Amino acid sequence: MQKLSLNQSLSQKLSPQQIQFIKLLQVPTAELDTRIEEELEINPALEEGREEPEAPTTEEDFDEPSDDISSTEDLNVEDYLGDDEYAGYKMQGDGNYSEDDDREMPVAMQSSLNDQLEMQLGFLGLDERQTLVAKQLIGSIEGDGYIRRELDAIVNDLAFAQNIETDVDELEDLLREIQQFDPPGIGARNLKECLLIQLERRWEEDDPDPAVEMAKAILSVCFEEFTKKHYDKIIKKLNIEDEVLMKDAIHLITKLNPKPGGVSGGMAKTQYLIPDFILTNNDGEFDLTLNSRNAPELRVSQSYSDMFSAYDKSDKKDKKLKETVSFVKQKLDAAKWFIDAIKQRQNTLLRTMDAMVRFQYEFFLEGDETKLRPMILKDIANEINMDISTVSRVANSKSVQTDFGIFPLKYFFSEGISTVSGEDVSSREVKNILNQLIDNEDKSKPLSDDKLEKSLKAKGYNIARRTVAKYREQLNIPVARLRKEL
Repeated sequence: MQKLSLNQSLSQKLSPQQIQFIKLLQVPTAELDTRIEEELEINPALEEGREEPEAPTTEEDFDEPSDDISSTEDLNVEDYLGDDEYAGYKMQGDGNYSEDDDREMPVAMQSSLNDQLEMQLGFLGLDERQTLVAKQLIGSIEGDGYIRRELDAIVNDLAFAQNIETDVDELEDLLREIQQFDPPGIGARNLKECLLIQLERRWEEDDPDPAVEMAKAILSVCFEEFTKKHYDKIIKKLNIEDEVLMKDAIHLITKLNPKPGGVSGGMAKTQYLIPDFILTNNDGEFDLTLNSRNAPELRVSQSYSDMFSAYDKSDKKDKKLKETVSFVKQKLDAAKWFIDAIKQRQNTLLRTMDAMVRFQYEFFLEGDETKLRPMILKDIANEINMDISTVSRVANSKSVQTDFGIFPLKYFFSEGISTVSGEDVSSREVKNILNQLIDNEDKSKPLSDDKLEKSLKAKGYNIARRTVAKYREQLNIPVARLRKEL
């Protein structure tokens, strides 16, 4: 037999307002406009513009009050119920549309990689059937410019999808034609073929370049040895006597593009970094401001407020009217919560960034990376009396514009490493020293991680070899064997 019992427990739950603030806090400046536009679209009680103070009024400014809510001139509730009857209400917002609206925001026209290749396909003079087969090949090219699908599989695709019978030999012929398109190296099936296609473009039959000939031989015969930088094996295998020519050939190969699809005008997109903060140095005193896009001017719709006030004073309480005004009240509350969340976001952003500026004062004063102090999220959280998660959301996807450039906020957070003298230095300073050691090394005998560890300890940085390897990988620097040059 089941028994019923009551248990009392305490639990913490975030309110809708807190959830909204958390989501807004982690939104970067570049996306804040979009988020505000979304809110303006779904909430008619929210408007753009500054809150206007109420102007002083006299009794003469008003007519005799009416008990009927329908007499409200700003917004009639009864009319609001029938808004769906007007086509312009949903199609154009206010029903007013001008062709000039389209001219204010021009749309950038971009062609994709496939579009560019199909446009070049028109110059081959193929018949209808060959064009369909060639388009199938172009459609199989991936974003980086490679075609990794097996030709046998493409033969089956054409047979089942388009009822076109072909064979691998025909596909090979058409693929060789496509590989002559721009950008150079497009349509290759692997890296080796991609690089060889680009070298073929550089080769001239009348006046062949010895470096190009050497580069083609290295890729054709010693591709595996080249990828592992086993230059001694290449010299031995190809019986190379002129090491200067070999050096020129290797330099030529390293200048080729391994991802031809990535440089296509239709694929590449220009992105602009929009700083969230602007920091200026006025003779040692910092002036920190928010990007103006972080401080939008929003207000609650006065017409909705007046309508709700008129309803409270009215004696008519029919069910249909109550449901409508309940909806209006919900939108008014949502508008107020959103405006408060935006203001709270601005305040939290400024408090957090101000604490970071004070903590890293020496760096912001001179821009010297060695002046960065070890700083973790907890240091700033304790400074502003907020949770670590709040600081993390502020630092995520945010950046600051300084006199020395634009820096992501995450740039200033780093762990500390002890020196021989007992001082703590930022790991970013150690990475900078590590980068300098590798830049100045003898490229014919690059420094191993063990030698880098000893060099850093000689400079006073107590650091383990595995930490050196971790920092090297974070800097996208390969191991010593792959850094070797002739």
